[in-house]
Amino acid sequence: MSEDRVKIFDTTLRDGEQSPGCSMNTAEKLTMARQLEELGVDIIEAGFPIASAGDFEAVRQVAATAGPSVTIAALARASQADIERAAAALEPARHPRIHVFLATSDIHLEHKLRLKPEQAMGRIAESVRLARSFVDDVEFSCEDATRTKRAYLCECFRAAVEAGATTLNIPDTVGYTMPREYAEIIRDVRQAVGEGPTLSVHCHDDLGLAVANSLAAIESGARQVECTINGIGERAGNAALEEIVMALQVRHDLVPLVTGVRSELLYPTSQLLSQTIDVPVQPNKAIVGRNAFAHEAGIHQDGMIKHALTYEIMTPQSVGVPANRLVLGKHSGRHALQRRCEELGFHLDAGQLGELYRRFTELADRKKMILDEDLIRIVHHMEQSLPSVI
Repeated sequence: MSEDRVKIFDTTLRDGEQSPGCSMNTAEKLTMARQLEELGVDIIEAGFPIASAGDFEAVRQVAATAGPSVTIAALARASQADIERAAAALEPARHPRIHVFLATSDIHLEHKLRLKPEQAMGRIAESVRLARSFVDDVEFSCEDATRTKRAYLCECFRAAVEAGATTLNIPDTVGYTMPREYAEIIRDVRQAVGEGPTLSVHCHDDLGLAVANSLAAIESGARQVECTINGIGERAGNAALEEIVMALQVRHDLVPLVTGVRSELLYPTSQLLSQTIDVPVQPNKAIVGRNAFAHEAGIHQDGMIKHALTYEIMTPQSVGVPANRLVLGKHSGRHALQRRCEELGFHLDAGQLGELYRRFTELADRKKMILDEDLIRIVHHMEQSLPSVI
């Protein structure tokens, strides 16, 4: 793989589905998997086969129907039962990957796993070797890596590489790290394990830094990023796939790296997920939110009418949104109001526009958003006292 390429590992069907209210059945997972493959992601983490019979079947069907361009991954704890179950689910896949994880922070080792550090190290080596006996592509994750002692973290990853891991994931499991710190962790792990394995990152958004941390890690040498559509996932969610992809595309001047994602399919994919899980995207969500390309402030609307680049750093079409929207509200200006009236078939002179604007602002003070029906009603009322505006 070229050094200028970042692999996109989509975990919408696994970590994303763990978000409350976002579970998917097998048919829904298959539909989303087909869309993700069309979108151009490199790896689809289809589920956690040991979790349930339904999840096992979903992973198996996704694996069986996936095309030749995508890798299908299944998650497994560092245990024989998990790994064997993941391997069975992935059996039909053309490009299978077993993703093994074990927590390595002191707080997880002591309170959750009840393991000594040396015991955990042994389990890492044992589980990666077992996974490697089933597939050639094994990813290993140190859960809670960003709260793990740095020297021990590097030892764990060296053990995983020696046992056969081809990808090392350094997850910010609880959304704790900061960009500069995360970049340092990536550099330290790279120095410890050498240039062979791909370094991956998996960030949660507990402090609102999942995307920023992912980008910092990419700049520091990570070449796989784990993310979800719409940023869904545990607690505050995961790093949003669409934000990472477009950050790399729009700021290619600063971060000269590419992905294989077809950006024009980002919005349709976002909409499909939202409809599938019946969870709406927040209106001001970056890239795919309803208001991402909407403009209400008069100054912004005037600039947009004259040249879209004044207030948009990417085109709506570049992410699959049909067009930008000039939203009429109390912050709108005369230019936007005039354009919308012309689109509705009303042609106003300066005096008529001034009167319409006065009545419009009075209504806008009482109503959050002005609809076309409101404008038509105002214009019809004006016809009674002003020359024709049609």
